[in-house]
Amino acid sequence: MPEARSAAVTGYGAVGRAVVRQLLARGTKVTLVQRSKPAGLPQGRIFKATDLADPQATIEACKGVEAVICATGLPYTVKAFSEDWPVVKTHLLTGCAASGARFVFADNLYMYGPQTAPLREDMPLTTFGGKPKARADLTRIWQEAHAAGRVRATAVRASDFYGADAPTSLVSAYGVARMLQGKTAMSPYPADHPHDFTYLPDFARALITLAGAPDDAYGQALHVPNAPTRTLREVIYLAAALIGVDKRLSVMPDAIRRVIGLFNPILAELGEMRFQWQRPYVVDASKYTARFGGNSASLEQGLAETIAAYRAQA
Repeated sequence: MPEARSAAVTGYGAVGRAVVRQLLARGTKVTLVQRSKPAGLPQGRIFKATDLADPQATIEACKGVEAVICATGLPYTVKAFSEDWPVVKTHLLTGCAASGARFVFADNLYMYGPQTAPLREDMPLTTFGGKPKARADLTRIWQEAHAAGRVRATAVRASDFYGADAPTSLVSAYGVARMLQGKTAMSPYPADHPHDFTYLPDFARALITLAGAPDDAYGQALHVPNAPTRTLREVIYLAAALIGVDKRLSVMPDAIRRVIGLFNPILAELGEMRFQWQRPYVVDASKYTARFGGNSASLEQGLAETIAAYRAQA
């Protein structure tokens, strides 16, 4: 399959870093776009200091590339999701429309809201909550831009991700990192329902695949393939076995989480997302695999690579 020869990546968080690394390894010309230049950028990339809230600056940042991969991260608040994200998304779509670049959005699964069946791309957009409803509204923005013929746009949706470079990941930061320090793994949510997890390199690979895909792959959302479904407890216990430590996982009761949330804004913001952990949370990625194949890492491989990277940083 052809690949994009040049791409702009907005944001250099966990997803952006994984995408930039893989693009450079493929020989793609990469432009990193965000407000300030991060430390430790790899060689072979161009940096454009850009405030995506500035429409003209965003248009300039989208010039001269075949694809724009949006991996921007905004504060994890309802306000940022509902007020700031639509501005960023609209400016990026305008920039892509002006330059002819494709738009690939690194998305999550919030827009489906509470479900009892495996998540599919054709499920209706939710009106539930603050952040889920905001993600549904964001979906309509890129879908409408594509339907109007202004831009070729798509979204690649991942479940909770983990990997060597994911400091906010439940599996990585609150599981692997803590166990390597001799501590007990922790979870603010129930740990015994089936739950899909996305390995960061798999997420990056899927985003890059769509950046170079034919035009008929656009105008739709696609789910990243994951390893076979397990519970969070099973994932943590597998990581413990690979590390060689006792299998210990402390699950925070809902009542305690709510009390701590009074003083911890992040925990408070997580409250409306607890539906993801109170029932099976399984992702149907058959639409992607039918078109592009699977190639997702096994949990054993992903966890082993994550553990090795954390140990190398120690």
